[in-house]
Amino acid sequence: MTPPIVQRLRDAAKTLPDERVPMHALAQAHGPEAHGTLLLLMAAPCLLPVPGVGTVLGLGMAALAVAMWRGHSATCLPRRVAELELSLQWAQRVLGLLASAYAMAGRHARARWSHLASAGRRSWTAAAVLLMAVIVVLPIPFGNVLPALALMLIGLGLVFRDGVAVVLGLVFAGLALFVTAGLMLMAWVWGSEWIKLWFSM
Repeated sequence: MTPPIVQRLRDAAKTLPDERVPMHALAQAHGPEAHGTLLLLMAAPCLLPVPGVGTVLGLGMAALAVAMWRGHSATCLPRRVAELELSLQWAQRVLGLLASAYAMAGRHARARWSHLASAGRRSWTAAAVLLMAVIVVLPIPFGNVLPALALMLIGLGLVFRDGVAVVLGLVFAGLALFVTAGLMLMAWVWGSEWIKLWFSM
């Protein structure tokens, strides 16, 4: 079944009034705020090549992860994230991406393994969200894609109480961690070789 939020987001994408759209306006399109929807809202733009967005939203997701770790049941967008503005074109793409994610999840997701789809105090989910948020902040070319996908899967799992989606998100998080560690190791090796070569000249 397609969730009602899908049509709500698509309608909101058609009626965005300004050339610059703040994140809090995109949050309002979701309705009541919760950990899962806020996580989706902040992770989705990280899939798009918008300069500077990953740093701000990564810090916002880190703050959300800390709130989840502490067991806070309600939270809101940090002010810096809420005031972040996207162009009308990018804002529409974000809402369209989120609508597609909800529509796809609505056909497959359901409440199962619900004990895994919890943002409770000191949960592995909160720790994974924090780790992925840190990777998003790192200045790695195209390094946002895997952690953003992991965060969106975790967010969908929290929204639909679907532990399978959360587990898939954790698998992607592990893959993102592995790839990031490999890239950093390669950069360290190449950088060391370049420094040695430069000093030997």
